Amino acid sequence: MQVNKTTLVIGASSNPERYSYKAIQMLQQAGHSIKAIGLKSEMVLGVQVQKEFDFSPGEIHTITLYMNPTRQSEIITTLLALNPKRIIFNPGTENEPFMQAAKDQGIDALEACTLVMLSTGQF
Repeated sequence: MQVNKTTLVIGASSNPERYSYKAIQMLQQAGHSIKAIGLKSEMVLGVQVQKEFDFSPGEIHTITLYMNPTRQSEIITTLLALNPKRIIFNPGTENEPFMQAAKDQGIDALEACTLVMLSTGQF
């Protein structure tokens, strides 16, 4: 049985070559609810990408990061305040201090690939 995990894609893009675009596509195919944050307010595969955070704590099950570590520092506090069950640090987004802060708060922090997790049933 598929469990719907509302997933927040950070670094969403309308460019089909970007991994964040592919993640939105695969998450949709797997039946998950998707929220998205990006640099531009745009539609990606029917998902409204927002530029601002307006989510409630507990609303997001999983955060999947497609934003390089140098740009993450300005949103770490905001993301941790959402109190997700897990944060996936996709390749190129690894950030040890952020991962440790998440773990200290009881959030499962993984260095993994959302696309691989979805294709292998580990999501």
